[in-house]
Amino acid sequence: MIISSNILTILTFLPLVGAFFVAIVPGNDGVSLTNIRRISFITTLLTFGFSLVMWSMFDPSTPGFQFVIDIPWMGDVIGYRMGVDGISILFIVLTAFLMPLVVLSAWGSVKVRVREYMIAFLFLETLMIGVFSTLDLAMFFVFFEGGLIPMFLIIGVWGGKNRIQASYKFFFYTFVGSIMMLLAIMAMYWQAGTTDIRQLLKYDFSPELQFWLWIAFFASFAVKLPMWPLHRWLPEAHVEAPTGGSVILAAILLKMGGYGFLRFSLPMFPDASLYFADFVFFFSLAAIIITSLIALVQEDIKKLIAYSSVAHMGFVTIGIFSANIYGVQGAIFQMLSHGIISAALFFSVGVIYDRLHTREISAYGGLVERMPRYAAAFMIFTMANVGLPGTSGFVGEFLVLIGIFQVNTLVAIIALFAIILSAGYALWLYRRVIFGALSKESLKSMMDMDRRELAVILPLVVLTIFFGFYPAPILDTTSASVTALISQYQSTIGALPIDALAQ
Repeated sequence: MIISSNILTILTFLPLVGAFFVAIVPGNDGVSLTNIRRISFITTLLTFGFSLVMWSMFDPSTPGFQFVIDIPWMGDVIGYRMGVDGISILFIVLTAFLMPLVVLSAWGSVKVRVREYMIAFLFLETLMIGVFSTLDLAMFFVFFEGGLIPMFLIIGVWGGKNRIQASYKFFFYTFVGSIMMLLAIMAMYWQAGTTDIRQLLKYDFSPELQFWLWIAFFASFAVKLPMWPLHRWLPEAHVEAPTGGSVILAAILLKMGGYGFLRFSLPMFPDASLYFADFVFFFSLAAIIITSLIALVQEDIKKLIAYSSVAHMGFVTIGIFSANIYGVQGAIFQMLSHGIISAALFFSVGVIYDRLHTREISAYGGLVERMPRYAAAFMIFTMANVGLPGTSGFVGEFLVLIGIFQVNTLVAIIALFAIILSAGYALWLYRRVIFGALSKESLKSMMDMDRRELAVILPLVVLTIFFGFYPAPILDTTSASVTALISQYQSTIGALPIDALAQ
């Protein structure tokens, strides 16, 4: 009972406790660095364990928020309000699952400022879990924007040769996008008199105010997701970030934009969401097609995967704003699946980068002869990225297509044919890196994945295949909350004159 009532507090702040112990480890020699890595790994592993405990105690038949904590903090304005529903809980589990793998992947590759590296990621984990668990709009903004600080440092300190420019571009784009959201939060408080998300979900904002609030929130979430053409910061950030930074950036931080659309835009501004749906569909299709074409001509592996992430997030926004059960369920599944697959792809890039210290596609070829286990794992992740049936990548896209077919057939047809482009760049990458003649001298001495790398990659292989054949654990968890969200949305739209939004 004690654990149940405080599980979200434990989950959110346990990484900070771990960061404190990492900070006070004396010395900076080999033994101290090993202890720092061990403390970080144990902390993230415990956090993941608590997330599974929370998931096991979660009642999927209840659409409302569970494990709720509501403690007054700053008078009646801001409170320590926490809770999860079927939409948010699995993002916390995904975050907690990936963090031990991030720590493990950096065990031998990060040798400079190891203490600070681990503290940055532990601090970031607290902020990411806070985004998905807070029920206070002001605190959501704090957690949402707070994540910029550790990621800015992760890219700027441990990134590549152009890391400073990439870190500033990442910070500038995402921070500027969120300024409008802050203004919208203040307007919502003045209008509704509360920052409690549960109360705001029930509040009936006027159509004129919905129009401006939707735009303000869209400005922040579209940059974070990111949607085309606001994606310019992402490829450079991915290329320059260390492996762990790329993993968390693609798998978790991008998903905050999609989560924001689900938590705020659709339920709080339903008439505005309906009004802007075609606008979102247009730019989502543009993202899928244009960034897929750009991915086809990339020579840097990480940049290619980064552009593919923008394309996949186009399916997410199409699913969300189709505003039916299939589309929203598919969008959530796509985000969770992409979190696993994108993390796996960036970890895979890290494996060969640690050996050859280059991400140029032309530097590789014929790796199947030297690294058969790596080739097999990379093939599974490539097929999942394409959306092959039997992998988790297929389920989300399939549900999104079913959802959008019910709303806009033309959008569905264009999105369906755009999937061919993803097969083009993914298979092109796999052929050039894995197949062909092993002619380059630098590749002839490369060794296959060691036990540490296998420990990082194998769980991702298992989940990619498992959820491809058996998606029920995810869909069952999200079903009741998604049904309630869509029911509320459909009962609200039309209650206000849609033409008023354009005035």
